[in-house]
Amino acid sequence: MRVIAGTARSLPLKTVPGMDTRPTTDRTKETLFNVLQPEIPDCRFLDLFAGSGAIGIEALSRGAAFCVFIEKNRKAYACIEENLAFTRLKERSRVMHTDVVTGLGQLEQEEAFDCIFMDPPYDMELEKEVLSVCRDKSFVSEHTLFIIEASLSTDFSYLKEMGYAIVKQKKYKTNTHVFIKRYKEKK
Repeated sequence: MRVIAGTARSLPLKTVPGMDTRPTTDRTKETLFNVLQPEIPDCRFLDLFAGSGAIGIEALSRGAAFCVFIEKNRKAYACIEENLAFTRLKERSRVMHTDVVTGLGQLEQEEAFDCIFMDPPYDMELEKEVLSVCRDKSFVSEHTLFIIEASLSTDFSYLKEMGYAIVKQKKYKTNTHVFIKRYKEKK
């Protein structure tokens, strides 16, 4: 796995050995960032269930101003720290070693994030829990874009009642990226 573009282009990234994390493939990451590119320059990026940190690091490499990574797995946390040091992107980041819900609570006074990416374990409804927690947080604005990597079978029918709407979806062979924003009532 490597950084696709930007200041850290082509640098290899370490991943966590074993099956505890599912690194996003370079091809899927490239497709994702082709969609996200207009959002990235100078943005504040939040990478939840960060694994090796590859998505947040890609955002930083492509010009994100700052990225917060949240990861509870100790080996993955260490991997993120190593990858940030190796890519020389550490000074524009913060890495939190905690579970996502606790980490989100600790971000309460943070400035709004422009993009919130999450790649939770599939089919456990963790994305639903995160969206529920984020509904009334100060770091989520009407412009915040959520990007969820999920299995193709993940149900998102609850979004409207939670105050969210899908703005775009990109399906791959085995998974999908769902782009979500707060839902605005048309007057």
